Amino acid sequence: MKKSLTHIGVVGFVMFALLFGSTSWVQFVTADSLNANPLNNRQILDQLSRDRGPILVDGTPIAYSEPVDDRYRFQRQYGSDGLDPRAYASMTGYYSIVSGASGMERAAGDYLSGDSDALFYDKVGSFFTGEQPRGAAVELTVDPDVQQAAWDGLGNQTGAAVALDPKTGKILAMASTPGWDPNPIASHNPDEARAAFEQLNNDPENPAYNRAIGGNLYPPGSTFKVLVAAAALESGDYTPDSRLNGPATLDLPQTTATISNSHAGACRSGGRPTLAESLAESCNTSFASLGMDLGEDAIAEQAAKFGFGQDLSIPLTVTPSTFPSDLNPPQLAQSSLGQFEVRSTPMQMAMMTAGIANDGKMMKPELVNRVLNANTLEPITETRPTELSRPVSGQTAEELNTMMQGVVTDGTASVAQIPGVQVAAKTGTAQHAQGAAPHAWFISFAPADDPQIAVAVVVENGGNAGNEAYGATVAGPIAKDMMEAVVDK
Repeated sequence: MKKSLTHIGVVGFVMFALLFGSTSWVQFVTADSLNANPLNNRQILDQLSRDRGPILVDGTPIAYSEPVDDRYRFQRQYGSDGLDPRAYASMTGYYSIVSGASGMERAAGDYLSGDSDALFYDKVGSFFTGEQPRGAAVELTVDPDVQQAAWDGLGNQTGAAVALDPKTGKILAMASTPGWDPNPIASHNPDEARAAFEQLNNDPENPAYNRAIGGNLYPPGSTFKVLVAAAALESGDYTPDSRLNGPATLDLPQTTATISNSHAGACRSGGRPTLAESLAESCNTSFASLGMDLGEDAIAEQAAKFGFGQDLSIPLTVTPSTFPSDLNPPQLAQSSLGQFEVRSTPMQMAMMTAGIANDGKMMKPELVNRVLNANTLEPITETRPTELSRPVSGQTAEELNTMMQGVVTDGTASVAQIPGVQVAAKTGTAQHAQGAAPHAWFISFAPADDPQIAVAVVVENGGNAGNEAYGATVAGPIAKDMMEAVVDK
């Protein structure tokens, strides 16, 4: 009898130890991974029952929570008077009971939900009062006037536009079209939310892509010639007045293929344009020849200095832009025109433009300006300008600035002229698929003597102009409107 009782006691102790160990493991060891599991709806339900903080643009909420009489207690809403939710969806993302979070709803989720360690004292106070902690307000850097200009300019065309403050890196605009409305995905009706999510992700026009920082990326076309010009100037072997070889047609080595200019005939100065003239005219043959003379290493190194191939968080994740490797001479010639396998985001081209505008100092792009206490509106964190790199010297930046002004006053970018304001710019028309209309590009900054805004715009497949598209005629007016939204204030 005693032996049986002992056996039962041992078995009971072992079972208790296993039960205690398993619950302790779940509570203390795997708790974080279980909470982070996207299949765990319990955490989403817990956060949906909180007063989630707003996302602000110039003091106006573009994402906020309203009290409702259901088990979730708060309904997430997007947009406000004058701020179309579709124009900001690529930034805000959504917060959903069926598909979790995306965009800033995810990237700033700890602040918005109130879980961040920066809100420690608020959480302690809530513990004693018994109230659910409120999430913090996340204030974006976006200028609503610039964003509206980008959104209106892109209109029914597919593409993206980015504007940066060259001196601080603040993102003044980041538009991606076609836009989409996050409100249906935030519905508390699971069937409606799921249907809206599936519709968004199955749409053949891919509105869920944030084309400004990701998606399939784009060949940058002739806007990339600015980077090649930078590599030439940085080499010390060229000046803006250096003569280049710009014939009507350039024979490529190792092949029977040729490169021609976008216009008939040779480039300026009888086919011997200067580097500055080549940029103003966007001479294909002179830049293809220049790229082969510089060599792959010089251009690849310059691209890396401007941020190609590097990971970046704004805090949304930016897909790295790419410059190909192991190029033969014909491929290098095409790559020097922003073609072949060169791929870039509009954010990357805006960063390059801003770095030139800012005397060769490229600032880290930031989408968050401040995080504010929801109760007191006092800043919890505030983003400080951060220098990311110095891709070119001050002298090179000054020379590129002058050359890009020449593109506006005496070249392909005259559409960007603003009365009383010096503007620097470069056009681009990028071939990308046989039989498809080219992508239209435009990069610019203004005022050129005291830059306040740097812009990159791309319109896919020529937009409404189709095969008749050029960067100047399709993307240029959008960039001009965005610049005017800042310089006319």
